[in-house]
Amino acid sequence: MAENIVTGFQWLVFLGAAFVSIIASLLLVTRKNPIHSALFLVLNLISVAVLYVLLYQQFMFIIQIFVYAGAIVMLMVFIIMLLDLEIEVRSSLKIVYSKVIGGLLTVLFLFGILYSVVAKSPTGKVGSYTPDKASANVKAVGEMLFTQYFFPFEIVSVLLAAAIIGAVILSKKRT
Repeated sequence: MAENIVTGFQWLVFLGAAFVSIIASLLLVTRKNPIHSALFLVLNLISVAVLYVLLYQQFMFIIQIFVYAGAIVMLMVFIIMLLDLEIEVRSSLKIVYSKVIGGLLTVLFLFGILYSVVAKSPTGKVGSYTPDKASANVKAVGEMLFTQYFFPFEIVSVLLAAAIIGAVILSKKRT
């Protein structure tokens, strides 16, 4: 009986987090103010972190909160404020084309998601770090990051640094 209550509560939390994630995603892409969009992105990332807790992935929960909802979104807000985005007057023709292209891409991504859910997972060589082992063991994730995936990790950090430098250069007032 107690297990059914816990399972029912987990199901309600899942439905609530999923609903909040979907609504936050829709508001994220429909807002004209980029700061509001960034705040809805934070809400979406927090609701995804709740889903990680339901999957018993505490490490991914902490990473989701600290790295994504904290550092990455604050970096985005910082860059948005540096760029001082102004609302441009756009022609109606550009808006129609962008909506058509966005709708086509949305349908394409939806088919891709449906295919990945329906299709069988690809078989291949299984390494020493299975997903279960890597997600449950922080030491294994650190070893993978700084041995096998060290070069891609460093490339990403250089790209992020270049993006910040580019935003600072673009935000300087021309005299």
